[in-house]
Amino acid sequence: MAEGIRVAAADEIDEGTALKVDAEVAGTSDDIAVFHSDNGSYYALDDTCTHEEASLSEGWIEDTEVECPVHSARFCLRTGQALCLPAMVNAKTHRVQARDDGIYLYPGEAPEQ
Repeated sequence: MAEGIRVAAADEIDEGTALKVDAEVAGTSDDIAVFHSDNGSYYALDDTCTHEEASLSEGWIEDTEVECPVHSARFCLRTGQALCLPAMVNAKTHRVQARDDGIYLYPGEAPEQ
């Protein structure tokens, strides 16, 4: 298991918001959005909506879902599942962990369930 990448201080991502981690930093082909849901948990998905080129980190977060800002496709933050049209392809998820000293992203690792 990798160490993870510290992407933010513990209090840097407000509830109901997201932080975009550049692909170069994450070592991935897509940017990754790290979400702090209003239930207090952190989740990470590939940032690009699977329906069209749009940034999910700029979407609206409610409970454990994010709504794409372009065509209102919704995705489950826990599983990446596309929840409604126009998206029909699930988003890739990544493990993220909140620690006392910050928020850590583990690109390519499945989230803990």
